[in-house]
Amino acid sequence: MNKHFSRANLNLQKKTLIKAILLGASVFVSSFAFVPSGQAHHPVAAKFDPSKEKSLMGVVSFVDWSNPHAHIFLNVTNSDGKVQNWAVELESPVLLKKAGWSENALKPGDHVNVTGILARNGTRQLWSEKLTLTGTGRQVFTMKDIAPRPLLNQRPTPRWPDGRVALGGTNTSIDGYWSFPSAMVLTEDGSNVQADDYGQLNSVTDAAKVAPFQDWALALFKHRQERMLQDDPMYLHCKPPGGPRQFQSNLGIKLLEDRPGDRVFVLMGGGNHNYRIIYLDGREQSGQVTGDDDNPLYFGRSVGYWEDDVLVVNTTDFNEDFWMSNGGLPHTSQLVLNERFSRPDLDTLHYEVTIEDLGAYTRNWKASWDLRWVGGEELPVHFCQDNRP
Repeated sequence: MNKHFSRANLNLQKKTLIKAILLGASVFVSSFAFVPSGQAHHPVAAKFDPSKEKSLMGVVSFVDWSNPHAHIFLNVTNSDGKVQNWAVELESPVLLKKAGWSENALKPGDHVNVTGILARNGTRQLWSEKLTLTGTGRQVFTMKDIAPRPLLNQRPTPRWPDGRVALGGTNTSIDGYWSFPSAMVLTEDGSNVQADDYGQLNSVTDAAKVAPFQDWALALFKHRQERMLQDDPMYLHCKPPGGPRQFQSNLGIKLLEDRPGDRVFVLMGGGNHNYRIIYLDGREQSGQVTGDDDNPLYFGRSVGYWEDDVLVVNTTDFNEDFWMSNGGLPHTSQLVLNERFSRPDLDTLHYEVTIEDLGAYTRNWKASWDLRWVGGEELPVHFCQDNRP
């Protein structure tokens, strides 16, 4: 049997089993209300209520080690002797692996204690960051700080043989990718706004400080925030992370320079391994993608040039089907991005973007942050649709 078919068939069987569990096909889980797993990787507060904590003790029935979030299915015996199955949602396998875990750390039949927060819709789903084995008390699937250590010294900027700054690896240096953005939320430089890594503001009353919104755009932004970002098309429908959002993912990005072709590929760890192309050959800013037919794009059309050691990029022709930030900042088809990429040292990529969109904002505005080099590693694999039954 073809190995690709075998893998696909195995995944299909696994998805079918998960769906059967959620739909109540087993006598142990009758009455479990099914929730489309396209929402399984929402920002936590969009799906789970931090004010409703619950502890469970049960037996693992299934481990679903799939992007974008891992799940543990747990048989729990109630006080009346009836057994119910709970779906315990965990962090992404990408992040769990970085924290030192594998899917074999927990297996069916293991007895565990779980503490987490309940799903907002009342179904038997729990978000948990604390699981312990009942017999030994050993914690499993716990997250640890995986941020890079502070740099002890500044390493020189790598360059190509002709002296041009290298934005990624070269043919004589270690390859890698960029991650650990210093900001996960798109806000105007100089603003003082607190938010979590999903873009959820600590206080919606701070919304007007984020950017110079037009009235309708501010109202829409506040609406998205008040709904805990649950309408994000990247999570609901696996839409690409267009705009500056691609540079604010903890899954990272890779800048692959095709120097003979006068272009730079921006490869993304998040989303569905999406990519965009920055053309440096002086072409017109239209019809650049085969079959595009000049339709607006999720990543627009990017042309650029070098200004000394800075790559300057202009991107136009965006569609309106994506959120350009983790927090849900609106944009219109008038959006134009002016980006500047620089590498002041080996370990730092400085990204600066000026946002022009007078359809949504009262003036142009700028945001900037840094990313950290992760050398000697491949860009993580993260596919949105893997959790879909």
